[in-house]
Amino acid sequence: MVERFQNVRSQQVFILSLKAAGTGLNLTAATNVIPYDLWWNPAVETQATDRAYRIGQHRNVQVFRFITKGTLEEKINAMIQDKKQLADLTVATGEKWLAAMSDAELRSIFTLEDLNH
Repeated sequence: MVERFQNVRSQQVFILSLKAAGTGLNLTAATNVIPYDLWWNPAVETQATDRAYRIGQHRNVQVFRFITKGTLEEKINAMIQDKKQLADLTVATGEKWLAAMSDAELRSIFTLEDLNH
């Protein structure tokens, strides 16, 4: 199926779950990616989407996400975006964010509190 999608121009749609798409496939024939089943871990979606961005891709790839307003899907999407922002903050800035914290912020992180109160 992957070979047919990669080599036969009439094969324009390839439907995969995020888990199946994230298993090292080479899908450089894809120019549009639509993640359908959201996953709690944003890295799973990123890994699946990256199958279209692999070596050998010479065209632009667009990722479309369809989220239905007022659903659990919307809440999961918000959580995923928050996780991505947190990951970007810690990875992109390294330890600089730690140096930018005030003494009070640092103290609150390293102070043990009684969780029963």
